[in-house]
Amino acid sequence: MHKKLVEDLPLLWSTPPVWADQALRAPLALLNDHAWLEKKAATNALELLNRWPEPSPPENWVAAMTAVARDEVEHLALVVRLLARRGGRLTKWHSNPYAADLRELVRSGRGKDELMDRLLVSALVEARSCERFLLLARACADGELAKVYEGLYASEAGHYRVFLDLARQLPDARAVDARWQQMLREEAKIIQHQRPGPFMHSGLG
Repeated sequence: MHKKLVEDLPLLWSTPPVWADQALRAPLALLNDHAWLEKKAATNALELLNRWPEPSPPENWVAAMTAVARDEVEHLALVVRLLARRGGRLTKWHSNPYAADLRELVRSGRGKDELMDRLLVSALVEARSCERFLLLARACADGELAKVYEGLYASEAGHYRVFLDLARQLPDARAVDARWQQMLREEAKIIQHQRPGPFMHSGLG
């Protein structure tokens, strides 16, 4: 099942398994980074809730966004509890250069083009996170952590499709598909140039 789901991910560059070994060298820092990503993912879904295309949203827009936000909040609570139980705490500040680099691709101020790009960036982040949850589950010697990562992988495997499907409901689906392929190529370059470290979207050391 896991092999099939990995094959279904649209990513054009596959993270080498050694990435997980490197990221797991500082498990508390990795959990802190992960918690922040869940928090930002929930916020992103709620912010997109009222960004639907005019004159009215697709029928499933509100349901899809609230479902993603609910999942991400549940995952946030799980990770924060795990972090606290292991002696860590959520930091007051966080940055994600990978997500920042992806946001540079968004055509801000261009109406439907901006909305399309924001949905596609969200899909990219979800797909990459999903891939890395599975790598962490396979590499982690800590049974509890491995189970958590495997559960998150299974839970979030379809999230990228939610954003991609909503983007394809915007006018001119062919333009969406062409833009998606372009952004997949850009994401493959961006992820490979990230700094190494205990981060969900880090590069290789």
